[in-house]
Amino acid sequence: MPSFDIVSEFDKQEVVNAIDQSGREIVNRYDFKNTNTTISLNENQINLHSTTEDRALAAEQVMREKFSKRNVSIKFLSDKKVEKTPSEIKFIFNLKSGINQDESKEITKLIKDHNKKIQTSFQNQMIRVTSKKRDELQNVITLLKESNIKTPLSYINFRD
Repeated sequence: MPSFDIVSEFDKQEVVNAIDQSGREIVNRYDFKNTNTTISLNENQINLHSTTEDRALAAEQVMREKFSKRNVSIKFLSDKKVEKTPSEIKFIFNLKSGINQDESKEITKLIKDHNKKIQTSFQNQMIRVTSKKRDELQNVITLLKESNIKTPLSYINFRD
């Protein structure tokens, strides 16, 4: 039976490259001079420091542009925490990967509403979708791409 897996994973190397490019642009741009604006990546967390809030927001915009140029979905940036002190502002972004239980229920319901013959199973932060016909699986991928699910999805292990 044909099947494929739905996952939500980001390419770690592309994220590293986007952060490095953002850091280089921040260092070289005139409007960031003497603001001590830095950006760094630690495991699944991005830290952005600056002395002023408007420069921190501008650095965040630079980072988002670099993400989109490297084809990394901005949806992976979840939970923006802001920490303010009198001398600096810090933005902390957590990189989210994997499909949690609630999201899997939403995706499964969407698939079942579309076609009752398609079978889904949630396994370790991914959803396996199986059907007797390959065309039905391709229709599911199209359906999910057109839906407005907040989680970025990838489709892997397509088997006939």
